[in-house]
Amino acid sequence: MSEPRLYKTIYEITRAINSSLEPCKVLSNIVEKVTTQMDLKGSFIRLLAKDGKTLLPDASYGLSERYEKKGPVEVSKSRLDQEVLNGQIVFIQDVRKDDRFQYPEEASKEGLVSLVVLPLTAKGGKVVGVLRAYSGVERVFSEDELEFLKCVADLSGLALENARMFHALKRASELAAEYTYRMDD
Repeated sequence: MSEPRLYKTIYEITRAINSSLEPCKVLSNIVEKVTTQMDLKGSFIRLLAKDGKTLLPDASYGLSERYEKKGPVEVSKSRLDQEVLNGQIVFIQDVRKDDRFQYPEEASKEGLVSLVVLPLTAKGGKVVGVLRAYSGVERVFSEDELEFLKCVADLSGLALENARMFHALKRASELAAEYTYRMDD
């Protein structure tokens, strides 16, 4: 992936983030841009459940519905995601030969070969999910591509934080208006 293409894609992702405060819409745009611009098989964003034990599917692009719905990723059963949730970027050149994968048979049926998984971090460095980038052929990601994916993961975390703050402020405003309305009765 050329440097100008990386910058153009970052610009397009930033525009997508600024165009909506709906996390599903923003994250869907992000995984589509990552997949198409990096010529990947697909990409997937999973968010950490409130209990911190499960990664739940949130947005994906390029993957079959069967693969998307294969089941939740249980953090205790996925060494791969344990590493990523500790802040590491994990690259696996061939997922068919790596025992850190929770669903290796499903990945093989889907035609997934190489994988990069990155943490999505929110304010204060708290990891709130993961970004997975899948290749359908054995592939080594360049340093520029890994930096690009890190930037996208950071932007995704920022987008989630902004959306959550917006919805919290909106709810607080609605409660204040409701309270004022009741006081006027």
